[in-house]
Amino acid sequence: MNNQTEIIAPFSQPEQLYAAVDLGSNSFHMVIVRVVAGSVHIIGKVKQKVRLAAGLDENMILDQQSLERGWSCLETFAERLQDIPLSNIKIVGTATLRLAANADVFIKKAEKILNHKLNVIDGEEEARQIYLGVAYTSANQGNSLVIDIGGASTEVIVGNDMTPIHLISMNMGCVTFKERFFADGTISEESFQQAIQAAKSLLEPVKDDFISFDWQQCLGASGTPQAITEILVTQGISDSIRIDYLHNLKQQCIDCVTIDLLQIEGLIESRRAIFPSGLAILIALFEQLNIQEMQISGGALREGLIYGMLDNMQQNDRRLQTLEQCIERFHMDPEHANRVKSIALSLFKQVQHQMMLGKVDCEAMLMAAAMLHEIGLHIEYKLHHQHGAYILSHLPMVGYTQQQRAGIKTLVQCHRQEIKLGLFDSFHPEVRQALLVLVRILRLSCLLSIRRKDNLLADFTLQVSDEKWVLTFPKGWLKSHPLIDAELANEKWQQHKVGWLLECF
Repeated sequence: MNNQTEIIAPFSQPEQLYAAVDLGSNSFHMVIVRVVAGSVHIIGKVKQKVRLAAGLDENMILDQQSLERGWSCLETFAERLQDIPLSNIKIVGTATLRLAANADVFIKKAEKILNHKLNVIDGEEEARQIYLGVAYTSANQGNSLVIDIGGASTEVIVGNDMTPIHLISMNMGCVTFKERFFADGTISEESFQQAIQAAKSLLEPVKDDFISFDWQQCLGASGTPQAITEILVTQGISDSIRIDYLHNLKQQCIDCVTIDLLQIEGLIESRRAIFPSGLAILIALFEQLNIQEMQISGGALREGLIYGMLDNMQQNDRRLQTLEQCIERFHMDPEHANRVKSIALSLFKQVQHQMMLGKVDCEAMLMAAAMLHEIGLHIEYKLHHQHGAYILSHLPMVGYTQQQRAGIKTLVQCHRQEIKLGLFDSFHPEVRQALLVLVRILRLSCLLSIRRKDNLLADFTLQVSDEKWVLTFPKGWLKSHPLIDAELANEKWQQHKVGWLLECF
């Protein structure tokens, strides 16, 4: 598989462009980034369904059609890659190229097309790179379990911050399981159970190694978890992936009888053929590893390759870097953003001592919403809370999961004017309850900092009892600050309209 041909760069390019190419068993991906002032901006993404693994026969030989599909895709990639310095490009092959007996045939021509070395990485290295990609783009809360279901392999990793602790790569994927259990296109309870049991059997010898870790969150990287998240969002469910949703989707698949007739709201056409097999593997993972919920991560293998080339970009706090970049990009007032954040966190600590907020990462969402609440001023003032929600709906936020981004967007949308409780209905009850507490905190924080001056606010206390909140200032302070007093009076009315009670003394 080693190609010793010397490859010479045709011309020199600025060093700020980087590219990663991931030749997966289901899809080939290319991502291109530009590093500007210490931050990474994606400027190009290309994805093509090649389904390389579908071309493997019983002797692990890739058929000619699969080879041709792969080479054709790489010809598209090659034109874009010539604009990037060769030292800033990484190209890797994964499970199918590890398994294929004739992988050298594919690799030799692929390297000629790309004018670059292609490295076939082993399963452990793939798992490590996936974990790094997830860790860079989704800030970890203690130990994290990371899962990536590919076309021919599934990677499971436990790690903490940027360090993978225990990892494994298994020979099961959505393409290979489709060929084994759904080859005739029929979707039945029997075929699902066979696929789920096969995945459970592969997990059985290793499950205790992962269950023994006390991991605080589970993150799914691309593929099937991404497809399920898109279905949930399309169907108006802003939530994590949970086992009851998976069994519901399984029944929906069975009700469609065949893959050709498979229609689920939110399921894109390109994933339809491999969705049942990927879903079966995910159900097995949930049940064997006792997973309660899974969030979708912001990155995977490609991001791991990119950030691996950027040693100087390793930031311990990706979330803070994201917030600072947003403030600069949208010309927000950083001093005021930090002022509102400080008041919000002060209120949050008082609330936290008086009520249970579940396992939701409230502080991270509140901090982000407080710092970005004025992002919509980039468009105009009158409806800047709505403009802010629109911007945040389309803004990638490194370090935050998709559910967290949805929560931050909704908090920003409700930080002023009328309170619309219906905006929170799509969240899981536990998350919804937490967000309703956070929006009250955020609204008060914005009001209490309305004069945009430090050292103005007196010490205050907040007493919380169910829907009744009591904000107490030193005697005479509110009377001597009529603007804040009037704003709080209006806020009392806004909260009263949705059944909340706010008193200020």
